Amino acid sequence: QVQLVESGGGLVQAGGSLRLSCAASGSILSIGVMGWYRQAPGKQRELVAMITSSTTTNYADSVKGRFTISRDNAKNTVYLQMNSLKQEDTGVYYCNALIVARGNGGWNNFWGQGSQVTVSS
Repeated sequence: QVQLVESGGGLVQAGGSLRLSCAASGSILSIGVMGWYRQAPGKQRELVAMITSSTTTNYADSVKGRFTISRDNAKNTVYLQMNSLKQEDTGVYYCNALIVARGNGGWNNFWGQGSQVTVSS
């Protein structure tokens, strides 16, 4: 069974920084695209950033220049460094990964448990 476990959320003042981590574990054969999504209260979940296995990245316009996504393939971990945080960045952040797991056959989509990020004024 594959699990994505997140850490690093919390409360921060506007202008501050937080770093989210998401580690994949289990019977993993291969990890493809990894990403971070967020869901603000009353809004739909939206893509924040994604990174391919060859480290090509893509960001939502709202976070470009402030957030940086990276991955450590040896640790099966993806990170999201969030700088210059704004109140509108508040929400639950979910990591996501496309993974081939032993016994599953093919690529499957996995989600982390969610991490609350709250940015205060």
